[in-house]
Amino acid sequence: MYQRKIPIDYGCGLHVAMEVVGSKWKFCLLDEISKGITRPRDLVNSINGITKRVLQKQLSELEFHGLLEKTIYAEVPIRVEYYLTESGKSLLPLISAVDQWGLGFAPQLKAILEKED
Repeated sequence: MYQRKIPIDYGCGLHVAMEVVGSKWKFCLLDEISKGITRPRDLVNSINGITKRVLQKQLSELEFHGLLEKTIYAEVPIRVEYYLTESGKSLLPLISAVDQWGLGFAPQLKAILEKED
């Protein structure tokens, strides 16, 4: 079993938040699931650049932390759908705020990166 080298500082909200949602894809996944895209195949198609392997790992972590739950349907082939828990829904205003900030900052970032080239 994995043994954490650096313990989580539960007294710092930023450390806790980064432990739970700190990755390249988790906010995107939560956002897409909140919009009604619930099946893994559809998530891969809707999120540009994510691989199936990374998707499965990120979904598992979000489920482990209690932000997502899944329903497995006894069909052939098996159908799996993810949905947000109340804890997951509580992140939606934060995700929206980060999205708005990113859209506002995009022109500045584009100029910075073009200057670098």
